[in-house]
Amino acid sequence: MSVAERAFQDAIEELHSLKLSEPKIGPPLILESFAPSGLKLDSQGEKNAHTTAVLPLPATHRKIPSLSKAPTLSEALQLLKSGKISSVELVQESLRVASETVRLGTVVSIDEESVLAQARTMDGQRDRGESLGPLHGIPITVKDIIDVAGMPTRAGSKAYYDLPSIDAKSVALLKRAGGLILAKVATHEFALGVTTPQCRNPYDDTRISGGSSGGSAIAVATGVGLASLGTDTRASLRVPSSLCGVVGFKPSFGRVSTHGIVPLSWTIDHIGPITRTVQDAGIMMNVISQTNLYESKVATVDLANTNIGVLSSAIDSSDGGIAKVINSVLPVFSMLGASVKEVGTPSASDFALSNSLGLLISRCEAATVHRSLGTDLDLTIPEVHDQLLAALDLKAVDYLDAQRFRRELAQKILPIFDQFEVLVMPTIPVEAPKWADYEKHLLNLSRYAIIWSLLGCPAASIPVGFTESKMPVGLQMVSAPGNESALFRIGMALEQSLSG
Repeated sequence: MSVAERAFQDAIEELHSLKLSEPKIGPPLILESFAPSGLKLDSQGEKNAHTTAVLPLPATHRKIPSLSKAPTLSEALQLLKSGKISSVELVQESLRVASETVRLGTVVSIDEESVLAQARTMDGQRDRGESLGPLHGIPITVKDIIDVAGMPTRAGSKAYYDLPSIDAKSVALLKRAGGLILAKVATHEFALGVTTPQCRNPYDDTRISGGSSGGSAIAVATGVGLASLGTDTRASLRVPSSLCGVVGFKPSFGRVSTHGIVPLSWTIDHIGPITRTVQDAGIMMNVISQTNLYESKVATVDLANTNIGVLSSAIDSSDGGIAKVINSVLPVFSMLGASVKEVGTPSASDFALSNSLGLLISRCEAATVHRSLGTDLDLTIPEVHDQLLAALDLKAVDYLDAQRFRRELAQKILPIFDQFEVLVMPTIPVEAPKWADYEKHLLNLSRYAIIWSLLGCPAASIPVGFTESKMPVGLQMVSAPGNESALFRIGMALEQSLSG
């Protein structure tokens, strides 16, 4: 029995061993069902209780070093505005990096002549005083399960090919804001994994990049574009961002339209950005969410009267190198004026249950998609083949029970956000695994992440240091559904404290 088959069987056995505390409870059907007490969401999913002001910070040179020599997105916008750099120069640098890092497996589709032509056009428009929007001339990459008109969508698979004539909604919004789509980048096949095995980690090419948005994380880390658009169902923005030393931002469920993607799981799929900084993630999120989640005018941050919960059990159960880095960062929050307390919710058993539920729900929904598409599973990699095949045999009552336990989990966990504005923990419990061992990590890398996708919470992985092996470590910050503003405010305060 393969690792994937065993994981699926174990998840079913765990499900069958459980009893619902409310036998009549139904599955979660709407985002509001995930809201904690005292938190109400409007029709766009925006928070209108316990609202926190967003207080962003200016871009600075970070003590956490970056592989990329390109400016951050926010820095590039200022350089473009002042005329000190052009969109053509930004694109040329991205293309240079792409050509020099082919071994990492980042780019899957690119038309160099076309993107250079677009950059020249955008520079001309700027010279004439014409503004296309807040991303005018910024090169951005897109994960290859998200449609870009005129570019192939392959979803990382030999079993899938589409040449869409219409952009995904999120891509259309990026273009409307002046973003320049530079390339499509690699994904774990059909986004059904957390390793992206065809890619390599930019810090050590004997290790994995993480997934499923592995190509997006590598692109941003190395400088192939200044931001990337990815997806997250179980952990797919946060895991590769942690392993590659960049920021991965998963918004609240439903905040960003998933129209125009190859679905993995209709009830868990999220779209979000990968960037170099939290500030850059805010700029991207404003565009793709069509909301003003991030406000760029305020230049200082004070975390007084901010309550932060620390999941010490998650830290303690992580590898020593990860725990050491995370523990070294926690005092920064107190120094910034926040009240920091240990919390026991969610527990280790909650994390384990969510991993099982997430696997069953997402793979069952994915199997339904691929049965409808007529996907030839014999053309997929063994890990994906085994997961989809196992999911095709899942009973409807088991799928519905998994969704019902998901709802009970929400009722148990989400009230914690009545006490804490954010929870913090490691993004993943281990440093980047060796590529030769990638199949062993189907569930391990998502251990602290899937629960927040199931509950629809916004969550971000922020780079905070390196292990003794010089591999990046990400701190995961999570807030209540609809409260992305807290992640920007507190995340940027942390980012500023790590800047020189």
